[in-house]
Amino acid sequence: MRTPPTRVAAALAVVAALALVAVAAGAAPPLFANESPDGADRADDPTTAGTVGYVEGYWYDDELPVDEQDDAVVEDDELEAVVYRSMARVEKIRGLTFENDVPVEVISREEFQSRDSAFVGSNESQQRAQNVTYEALFMVDAETNATTELQSIYGGSVEGYYEPSTDRIVIVSNTPDRLELDEIVLGHELTHALQDQQFNLSNYESATIDQEAAENGLIEGDAISVETEYERRCGTDWECLPDDDSSGETPSNWGIYLSLYQPYTDGPAYVDHLRESGDGWSAVNDRYADPPASSSTVIHREDRDPVDVSVADRSNESWQPLEIGGEVARETVGEGAMVAMFADGAFEPTRSSVLSREAMLGDDPTTFDYNQSYTDGWAGDELVAYDGGNASEETGYVWETEWRSADDAAEFSGAYVELLEINGADAVEDRRNTYAIDDEGYPGAYFLERDGETVRIVHAPSVAALDGLSAGAAPAGEDTIGSTDADGSGEAEDGDGEDGGNGEDDDSLPGFAVPGTGTAVAIALLAARARARRLEAERGGSDSSPRSAPVTAASPRSTPSGPDAGPEEPDGGRSDRGRA
Repeated sequence: MRTPPTRVAAALAVVAALALVAVAAGAAPPLFANESPDGADRADDPTTAGTVGYVEGYWYDDELPVDEQDDAVVEDDELEAVVYRSMARVEKIRGLTFENDVPVEVISREEFQSRDSAFVGSNESQQRAQNVTYEALFMVDAETNATTELQSIYGGSVEGYYEPSTDRIVIVSNTPDRLELDEIVLGHELTHALQDQQFNLSNYESATIDQEAAENGLIEGDAISVETEYERRCGTDWECLPDDDSSGETPSNWGIYLSLYQPYTDGPAYVDHLRESGDGWSAVNDRYADPPASSSTVIHREDRDPVDVSVADRSNESWQPLEIGGEVARETVGEGAMVAMFADGAFEPTRSSVLSREAMLGDDPTTFDYNQSYTDGWAGDELVAYDGGNASEETGYVWETEWRSADDAAEFSGAYVELLEINGADAVEDRRNTYAIDDEGYPGAYFLERDGETVRIVHAPSVAALDGLSAGAAPAGEDTIGSTDADGSGEAEDGDGEDGGNGEDDDSLPGFAVPGTGTAVAIALLAARARARRLEAERGGSDSSPRSAPVTAASPRSTPSGPDAGPEEPDGGRSDRGRA
């Protein structure tokens, strides 16, 4: 069962860009075979329901008085026209029509931050299992609440979101009395509204982190593709609102950031692949009935259904699996989040990482590279969190992973040992593949077992507790799994060297990604970054390369008081959540 990174009230959120990459104007990319260019004859008797590119009296290429302004301020009496024209433009690009109006509400950032339940909120069991999951990924340490980290990402960055439960868009403004509206953000959110009306986003009730990333690869890849084309046409074919002056914040937690960003970097290429190999947008439409089953499918652009992995309970009476709503809290992390785990620290000058910044940026300056040798053989995984019981605050986990080959399993296990060592682990003498960390961050004992294509990781508060959590863990014997790193040198990637984190002269990294979810899908979006990078690639590049990211300080680590999010739900609270 998926323990959600956030509990969302049906919201699809878009986050503010930090600094859009400068893009040079250039020729438009070729259209797909069944897609018509602008300039086609208008229908003589258009209707909102039956005419693509026409909504409530407004055509996609109409000009509005607000286009001539020097800023992006939209008055109340101008908003309706802007929204209808934007709906028509989304229709024109996407080839589908809206079935209903989409109300747009504007709220202040202060009001948004007070609506914690809209994006962040979960009951105690959900939070505890969530904390264990992110701790297993070395993204949230033992003294930090994962919800706090998510709140820090959401609070200052979300610019707007779509709520499937109310069929509305909410714009979050820093100046609500004089609304500055980003037309491209509005277009992205309207794409989600169109998806919901045509394909019913409430159908996508992802049970795990990996399933969520997979579905977001389709849904967000679709929306970013529309958004990219929308912005391109604003620079060539259409009159649009001026760019707004909003800006966001840099990531306070790079591990979570990178784990959530994967659908946004790989999703557009996945959608492009569907369009090119099929019948244009029709191929994308068909995929909503059969969405990708894993983040690996989106990363590699080939169907990779995960194998069934089920962690057998080998614990004694001192331990019991954590439950949510009466069901064991089971999580599948997936390939994308594993890459983020190994890359955490790569963009910070004071930290080390298994994967370097250069490895994550790869050969393509327009995107992060989630196709990494340590993880590209992923076939499936399951993580089960455990509770020490008897009012104990102690937790542990068993994480079983399956790989496409024994060599793939060996690569992953070697990289994981490297990750342990980066976090201060020492090998435990006379115990096979057993490590202990005494530091405050991720204290406790870790046991690794590799058997053919299977790698099993057990974590408990102490070496003595490992066998109680999973019988047979930490046996006597010599190590059989060695450490490795991203470049094969046997050394960790340092934050202050060529292979490690950023220097002071790095370009700003725009935006954030925030988790998306099933029935009420909520995802805050790194759309600005993805859009700018795709535009740069299509137009032949620019002088302002987004290959590096800014130096960022970690957010304050604190634990909020007890949550009040209502009764526990077996699905981890996902059924109330929204999409960005």
